Amino acid sequence: MNQDFAIVILAAGLGTRMKSRRAKVLHRAGGKTLIELVVSTATQVAAPDRVHVVVGHQAELVQQAVAVAGVRTIVQSEQLGTGHAVLEGRSALESAGPHLLVLYGDCPLVAPETLAALMRQHLETGAAATVLTTRLADPAGYGRMIRDRSGHIQAIVEEKAATPEQKAVTEINSGIYCFQTPRLFECLARLRPDNAAGEYYLTDVIGDLASQGRLIGGFSICESWQVLGINTRVELAEVDAVLRGRKARALMLDGVTIQRPETVTLDLGVSVGSDTVLEPFVQVLGRSAIGSGCLVRSYSVVSDSTLADEVTVEPFSLIHESQIERGARIGPYARLRTGNYVGAEARVGNFVELKKTRIGARSKAQHLAYLGDADIGAGVNIGAGTITCNYDGLSKHPTTIGDGVFVGSNTTLVAPVEIGAGSYVAAGSVVTENVPPDTLTIARSRQTNKRGWPSRRSGRGRS
Repeated sequence: MNQDFAIVILAAGLGTRMKSRRAKVLHRAGGKTLIELVVSTATQVAAPDRVHVVVGHQAELVQQAVAVAGVRTIVQSEQLGTGHAVLEGRSALESAGPHLLVLYGDCPLVAPETLAALMRQHLETGAAATVLTTRLADPAGYGRMIRDRSGHIQAIVEEKAATPEQKAVTEINSGIYCFQTPRLFECLARLRPDNAAGEYYLTDVIGDLASQGRLIGGFSICESWQVLGINTRVELAEVDAVLRGRKARALMLDGVTIQRPETVTLDLGVSVGSDTVLEPFVQVLGRSAIGSGCLVRSYSVVSDSTLADEVTVEPFSLIHESQIERGARIGPYARLRTGNYVGAEARVGNFVELKKTRIGARSKAQHLAYLGDADIGAGVNIGAGTITCNYDGLSKHPTTIGDGVFVGSNTTLVAPVEIGAGSYVAAGSVVTENVPPDTLTIARSRQTNKRGWPSRRSGRGRS
């Protein structure tokens, strides 16, 4: 943490080229909003209370997105350019530190190590400003860095104003700067919106400082992808691919097998233990944590869930906000909606749906069941076609099934209802009353066979 620096993140724009009603910094890459990603990087090089986010479009939503990080916000009610955005926070930024690092809410790939090195050079050289730059094979559309023979920056020339000789320069402006804070605000006070957009630009500050003969440093990086900004959905997808690719690589280096990693979707906040195998087209999302020695098979989606060691998730299963204990097996085609607990070595099979249900160790619901708002003990067998009728049209009601219960196929359990430990429920029963422990309950009509009834009804039995 560098106590000499405050950080301002410019995040007030709508992002018209995204063609979205949502503020650009609220779009997601790697499972996180762009502004969350940039704030996460910023708080690795400065304390959260020294990080300021300039908000404008959908300010309240952006503030909500960064609130958990403990950073501060500055409201830019009218968006009049990058220089104006910084000027709006003058009172807070001038008192936050002698130096200021300027970042952008739509540039999430820059590494904290890069920013730390940039800040260090800025302090060591005593520059009034230091610009983060990179070189591109095709620099079209970017401002060019014009340096003197000593390597100091003389100016940033925008493409439209560049001469043919200047256009041949491949070093470009990333828009990320370090400033001596007093020098910055002296220049900002002199800025005029003398351009077609009528806006105030930070690039003009660089020109002002250079005209005063002040030292302008340049910190160039080879990895140009670090300064990739996002203006379109295409660029958003490119950044998302970079972030997820990094995550997959890190997990594989830690001992996770990812088959065809280009097809697997991994959010940045997930963790996966060694010797776990993720088959093609798996998604692991949100804050999910998967233990060691697990197998998650193709087309399954695990979101905001915890899987202990040696869990198997068969293909096409959906697990959301659930906890799965060691050795359990889920799927194929299972759906765990939210709030579920599956005990050790339990089985939740094909076309079984759970919602706010707890299943004890070694219990089984292998086929075609809906279990909602249920508390199921250990060693229970739930037959195919079983349903807990947990909703009466107004309220949800619980079903409680004790240890060692056997529930026959096509049973309907009308909640609220309790099935005592060790009991049996006959197949096809509709259970509306509590069942005592160690009891066989048969809740169905007695079968009656009427021979010849179809023939008599159709008249075929008449002579």
